[in-house]
Amino acid sequence: MIAEKLEKHQKASRFIVVEGSIGAGKTSLAKRLAESLSGELILEKASENPFLEGFYTNRRKDALPTQLFFLFQRAKQLEELRQADMFASIRVADFHIDKDRLFAEINLNPEEMELYNKICEKVEMKSIVPDLVIYLQASVDALLQRIYHRGISHETFIDKHYLESLNEAFAQHYYNYDEAPLLIVNTTSIDPINNDADYLQLFEQIEQTTSGRHFYNPITEVAFG
Repeated sequence: MIAEKLEKHQKASRFIVVEGSIGAGKTSLAKRLAESLSGELILEKASENPFLEGFYTNRRKDALPTQLFFLFQRAKQLEELRQADMFASIRVADFHIDKDRLFAEINLNPEEMELYNKICEKVEMKSIVPDLVIYLQASVDALLQRIYHRGISHETFIDKHYLESLNEAFAQHYYNYDEAPLLIVNTTSIDPINNDADYLQLFEQIEQTTSGRHFYNPITEVAFG
């Protein structure tokens, strides 16, 4: 049944981006979408960043090298995408290049940000406009719970204040975003990764999002005794 529902969508969005804060579920959803659509999966390679673990344990100390590594990594991935035939297959990515500056503005001090801006001027970072952006929202408490359950050791240093800053930055960014069709999904009370019903309902929303801005905010049924 899911395959039948997804078949129609294969002729629509060719380049889908899934975004959201740490723990929002973007990588897991991107993987499931790519598998369902027989598409190419494009993942942010966070594990390759040698500064990331140090950043989480001491954000002030390793913020700049962490950010610059991601900047160059994302620039390379963009270049590879531009050189590829964007019409050859469906592509699903778990990051949008806009997030690089979003994280930089949170993590870097003014002097570091000035250096970051100068380097950006020298790096080719022309974004490829997606056919669809799926922005996953979740409460800070839900994010903390998911981070805890996935058990990545250095992520245990991520605190509530940092996630609040990220949530606010993502919300502000996508409040003003109008470059591509946008589906904003509240994932606090759903599990589209492990629950087929949640996944199918979400995909029906994805099918309907071909232009403009749409909000998907499923309401959890509450029983009153």
